[in-house]
Amino acid sequence: MLRSVILAASRSSQVERLVATAPFTRDVVRRFVAGATTDDALRATRELVADGQAVTLDYLGEDTTTPDQANATRDEYRTLLRRLAAAGLTPAAEVSVKLSALGQMFDEQLAYDNARAICAAADAAGTTVTLDMEDHTTTDSTLDILAKLRKDHPGTGAVLQAYLRRTESDCRELASAGSRVRLCKGAYKEPESVAYQSAREVDKSYVRCMNVLMSGDGYPMLATHDPRLIAIGEDRARWFDRDPGRFEFQMLYGIRPEEQQRLVGEGYTVRTYVPYGDQWYGYLMRRLAERPANLAFFGRAVLSKK
Repeated sequence: MLRSVILAASRSSQVERLVATAPFTRDVVRRFVAGATTDDALRATRELVADGQAVTLDYLGEDTTTPDQANATRDEYRTLLRRLAAAGLTPAAEVSVKLSALGQMFDEQLAYDNARAICAAADAAGTTVTLDMEDHTTTDSTLDILAKLRKDHPGTGAVLQAYLRRTESDCRELASAGSRVRLCKGAYKEPESVAYQSAREVDKSYVRCMNVLMSGDGYPMLATHDPRLIAIGEDRARWFDRDPGRFEFQMLYGIRPEEQQRLVGEGYTVRTYVPYGDQWYGYLMRRLAERPANLAFFGRAVLSKK
């Protein structure tokens, strides 16, 4: 119920204005978002790489409604990739891209063209791109664009969401040599017809999908903060004889940093998902909906500023 309320709030312009103008918001946002600018993204990346972590950067901008906005997002990614390469931060740093930010909702061809331009920039920078997954209505479109991009840019990564009933099958399709797949639980409100609703069902689906990816020939990227699922991931790596260079853990910026460092210390690759940009509201609300601990942090920030 609480998750549904938060996700509903993420679509409310009134709540967004209230949160954006609250005096405590800056401290909360700073924990989960690197900042508004490319410089902020580079600063956070340098710090994480210095601590032995890999990074994937997401320029926040999901509410794209015009070609000009889509092209501006494309250009920001190309600028970011050039600067990452110039700073010597690739290939440790890659980028994550939401196709909706590139025009997917109103012009799928434009989204593909923009994604292809970003992939070309990533190739020139010596790194890779991962296509983020959004709500279930975009899954087929995103996977179709992924397949086209991989013809010229085979390292392009995919994201699959364990709460969708279709995902185990999608994992089987994508668990092939050269394929990079990030497995996450999922953060959008979805109907029961397409998605598991209980945490237990989602966790069980995650483990089934993990087994498919870890037993396949691709490169699994296990995106989770759940201690049980991390432990299962470590176990499956041993079971399927995967050394730390053949898969990775992924976590969000600002969440469980001590666990990220523990895994790095044990020799695992840990990639931190670092968002930046001024369109942080929808991202922040989904993070609060995902984990009660995040909401508790938000509440403590509110109380501390009273």
